[in-house]
Amino acid sequence: MKPGEAAEALAADFLARQGLRVLVRNWRCRGGEIDLVAQDGATLVFAEVRLRRNSRFGGAAASIDARKRARIVLAARLLLASRPSWASRPCRFDAILLDGLDAARIEWVKHAFDAG
Repeated sequence: MKPGEAAEALAADFLARQGLRVLVRNWRCRGGEIDLVAQDGATLVFAEVRLRRNSRFGGAAASIDARKRARIVLAARLLLASRPSWASRPCRFDAILLDGLDAARIEWVKHAFDAG
């Protein structure tokens, strides 16, 4: 398993342990990608999983720049358009940050950014 896949698997397991239901993994479209889509009560959570093993260029959070956020928001809009039953649900964008492949060191940032 590649490091990115391992990080996403750790993140999905982490969210499930927090009571969320993982609905989709690695949804891709022409404009971007969503690592995980989960359900937190009535809310759809679009989760970006970031693994950084070296903080020389900033930690995992620093890697979610404006361009990356725009691509995630675009992908979320396209996913919602493809699933009309989801379109009326409240949504949020979270970040699952890992500075290594260690489940004990996961940082969950709820409402990491907005769609606006």
